[in-house]
Amino acid sequence: MADEYEITYAGARAVITATGATLRVFEVDGVSYLETFPEDESAPMGSGAVLIPWPNRTAGAEWTYRGEPQHLEVTEPARGNASHGLVRKETWAATVEEDSSVTLELTVGERPGWPFRFRTTVTYALDIEGLAVTHTVHNLADLPMPFGVGAHPYPRPGRSDADDCVLTLAATTHLPLDPERMVPTGPAVPDDSFADGKPLRGTTLDDAFGGCVPGLDGLVRHSLRGPDGGVELWADPVFGWVQVYTPDSFPGKESGRAVAIEPMTCPPDALNSGTDLLEVRPRETWSASWGLRPLRSSL
Repeated sequence: MADEYEITYAGARAVITATGATLRVFEVDGVSYLETFPEDESAPMGSGAVLIPWPNRTAGAEWTYRGEPQHLEVTEPARGNASHGLVRKETWAATVEEDSSVTLELTVGERPGWPFRFRTTVTYALDIEGLAVTHTVHNLADLPMPFGVGAHPYPRPGRSDADDCVLTLAATTHLPLDPERMVPTGPAVPDDSFADGKPLRGTTLDDAFGGCVPGLDGLVRHSLRGPDGGVELWADPVFGWVQVYTPDSFPGKESGRAVAIEPMTCPPDALNSGTDLLEVRPRETWSASWGLRPLRSSL
């Protein structure tokens, strides 16, 4: 089994690792539109991860299914949470390999706190527009399975420095989070402060936003735009939430400053709140897509 899969289309290139089906590289004409990491190192700060069957955190690593308490593995010990699902450290297998696309698959059995068996795939495909990522979830259990889907890319605005960029989000709400545990402290509140774009310089975020509004083409669109180009993250409307994280110390990056724009179908702790939690019935399949597109025009 390969450790990595490389796909190309015209001047575009993407690299995906078998571990976690992690997106490691996305570049066009030699310009990176994704923060990357060395081939022989683990993905830092969740970079490029697939977040299934829940994105973000489950508070206290506990939730309830049909009246039965469920106790997940604590994967964020400092905060006591179960973080970012069950699949990002697993080895995925390629089922379809083509020049410009690859599909990876993983079957997940029952786990502590997760009484379901399911199969999931992710397809990475390059075309003239950029990179499209399609997720599927197929329920192999005999009961309806609640779930959420997310991804953890760090889109890079081409040759622009992140601090010189304007961040635009399709979101209309903001979810208050406990700064220590990073789980919700109350319902989402109206907030469209990034709808028309907001300079990143001086702005520090590790925040969840919701109410993402699709454009006339039916897609949700977020972007980072700078004087030397930018990048857009688009998503199907089911990705109505987005977490934005702006660490100042991304490993291997000269300036250190990076920006994660994480499309999510549900907010943090959705297994407990039920907010926008999806459900797939036994033997049925769910599917949706998001992607990255270079923006070569300047501010």
